[in-house]
Amino acid sequence: MRISFILLRLTLLLFLFCNHNGKLSVRAFTGTYGINYGRTADNIPSPDEVVKLLRAAKIKNVRIYNADHSVIKAFRGTGLELVVGIPNENVKDMSANADHALNWVKDNVKAFLPDTLIVGIAVGNEVLAGNDSEVSAALLNAVKNVHNATKNLGISDAIQITTAHSQAVFANSFPPSSCIFKEDVAQLMKPLLEFFSQIGSPFCLNAYPFLAYTYDSDKIDINYALFKSNEGIYDEKPALHYDNLLDAQIDAAYAALEDAGFRKMEVVVTETGWASHGGQNEPAATVDNARTYNYNLRKRLAKKKGTPVRPKTVLKVYVFALFNEDLKQGQLSEKNYGLFKPDGRISYDIGFSGLKDSSATSSILTLKGIMVQGSYFWVFAIWVLLLL
Repeated sequence: MRISFILLRLTLLLFLFCNHNGKLSVRAFTGTYGINYGRTADNIPSPDEVVKLLRAAKIKNVRIYNADHSVIKAFRGTGLELVVGIPNENVKDMSANADHALNWVKDNVKAFLPDTLIVGIAVGNEVLAGNDSEVSAALLNAVKNVHNATKNLGISDAIQITTAHSQAVFANSFPPSSCIFKEDVAQLMKPLLEFFSQIGSPFCLNAYPFLAYTYDSDKIDINYALFKSNEGIYDEKPALHYDNLLDAQIDAAYAALEDAGFRKMEVVVTETGWASHGGQNEPAATVDNARTYNYNLRKRLAKKKGTPVRPKTVLKVYVFALFNEDLKQGQLSEKNYGLFKPDGRISYDIGFSGLKDSSATSSILTLKGIMVQGSYFWVFAIWVLLLL
C-alpha cells in the first residue's frame, strides 16, 4: 500500500512538472483560431467588455497592434493569450537604440507578466515591401534588439518574436509552386529569415483572398475564394490540387521559403478576412460573402489539417478583425472587416455568441490563468504533495 502511494505521488509530481514545462516553450498560438483586435475606432467597447466578448465566443488567441496598457490590464488573469505589437513608426528607434528596445519590452511586456499571458511580440506589420525603405532596412536589427531584450529580462523562453508580411513580398505567386520573393525584398528577407530560423519563429503572412479576387475577379472564381464548391486549380510541378484560394496563397509562401533556403519554416496566417461592405470598386464586399468566407474558414480550421504542401502542419489563423474600425484610412472595405458590431452583437452568424454575461466562464478562465502563469506553481505543488 505504501509503495502504491509513493508511485501515485511520483506520477502526480511528474505530471505537474511536465505540464508546467510545456508552458515554458516559445509558443505564441495554441489551437487553430485567433483574432486581431484592432482599435482604430471611436465606437468600440471597452477592453473589459471585449474580454467578456472573447470569452463568450471562446476565442483564446488575440493579437493587438500596439501595447495599450488598458488592453493588457484587461487581459490579466483571463488565460487569453495575447500578442502585442510594436508599431511601424517605432521600428527605426528599436533598431538604432538597444536600450530603448529593452525599456519597451520591460515596460510593456515584462511588467505585466505573469498576470497577463503575453506570448508574443510582433515587430512592425507589413514592413518589407512597404513604402518606407528606411523602416524596411531597420527591421532586422529591431527584431534582434527586441529579442535580446527578452533574453536580458529572462523571458525569451516565453515570448515569441515575429513580424507579419503582406503578399506584396512575393513574385510569380501563380501557380503556388512558382512563388519566390521579389528580388529587392529578398536582400532584406533572407537575413531576417535566417535569424527567425535560429530563434524558432514562424513566417507570418497576411493573406486575403478577398483582395486577390477584388483585383483579379475576371481570373478568379469567387467560389474558389469563398471555400465553396468549385473546380479549383491544379499545380503541375508538385502535382497538387487546390480547392480554395487561401491554401494556395499559403503554399505560395512555402514555395518562396523553400526557394530562399528555409524549407522547414512554418507559415502562420496573421491576418485574413472578408469585408462586409465596400466601395463601388469592391462589389464582392457584401455581408453574404463575408459570412460565407468566415463561416467556411472556421469550419476549415476546425478540421485541424494543413495545406496540400504541408498536410501534417495544422494551419493556424488570426482572423481580421474583431470589430469594424470606423477611423481606418484607405478603401471603404478597410473599415468593414469586423465579426462583431460595436455593441458586441454579431455582425452575421458564423456560430459565435455575441456579448453576454459570462461570469461562470470568467471564474474558470481566471483559475486557469492563475494556474498556468504562476512561475512557482509546480514548486508549491510538489512541496504540498511531499508533506502528504
